[in-house]
Amino acid sequence: MRTTTLSLFISMLVLCVVGICQGGALRKNFYKDSCPLAEKIVRDVIWKLAASDPALPAELVRLNFHDCFVRGCDASVLLNSTPNNVAEKDAVPNLTLDGADIIDKVKDEVEKACPGVVSCADIIALAARDSVAFQFKKPMWEVLTGRRDGTVSLASEAVANLPQPSSDFATLRSNFAKKGLTLHDLVVLSGAHTFGHGHCDAFSKRLYNFTGKGDVDPSLDPTYAAFLKTQCKTLSDNTTTVDMDPESPQSFDNHYYVVLKQHKGLFQSDAALLTNKMSSNIVDELLNQNKFFTEFGQSMKRMGAIGVLTGNSGEIRKKCGVVNS
Repeated sequence: MRTTTLSLFISMLVLCVVGICQGGALRKNFYKDSCPLAEKIVRDVIWKLAASDPALPAELVRLNFHDCFVRGCDASVLLNSTPNNVAEKDAVPNLTLDGADIIDKVKDEVEKACPGVVSCADIIALAARDSVAFQFKKPMWEVLTGRRDGTVSLASEAVANLPQPSSDFATLRSNFAKKGLTLHDLVVLSGAHTFGHGHCDAFSKRLYNFTGKGDVDPSLDPTYAAFLKTQCKTLSDNTTTVDMDPESPQSFDNHYYVVLKQHKGLFQSDAALLTNKMSSNIVDELLNQNKFFTEFGQSMKRMGAIGVLTGNSGEIRKKCGVVNS
């Protein structure tokens, strides 16, 4: 029995070392004593901005995702490039990423109340939650806090780690598994495509040259494909954007799955979810909006624990765009 217990402990230790045991040091109300108004300040700033910018929730949820999938949730996505290094934010997948300026505004307000206490990484996670909460006037998921900020940001890692709009099912599943996330998390977190927009060049190959023969992706609804061609008139258009959910693009709801079942998922990575029986079954389950809300909250909590820095690791940046000197 003692040998079995020791073996189990060693196995768990190994898992923690390779990064599967994540987020253990995060907790609720981490700043209760050190900065009691921290979460209120974040919410107040975000709600004020969200009132005049309906695109904000989609931007901040995407920023949260792009941060966590590269080096874990450590705000490395906010670091600026230097003469000797090209940072994540300047990698091709992040050139259309918005929201860094919003995090800076929140950080400035938090610093006034509690200098050097609240991490940029925690602010990203809280801001994403609170931006969605504005629609409902209540938080839709719990955010544990206690993250610290990383000091390394490499564009090459963003390219290597972020799922691409053109990814097939196997690639997507592998991307998520490497982060300790399940197939269920993949389908649930894809539901964030229920708001926001996509640039034409992220999906125009589906319209104009799917197999290299000037053809349209046969999995795309023909009427929807014809509409998209009126918006994206060339294969190389990289400035025009299209709503990812054509019917409720600024609302956080489960309509993404309704659209997906109609074969109107914008990206190839969306359509890929219907190419596997297990993921397709999960799509069907998430047609229940209450279930989607519940599951999205759980998956965001798991994503928010990827590779976090806690304790004495990393630092608390004074400015989110630069490491402390």
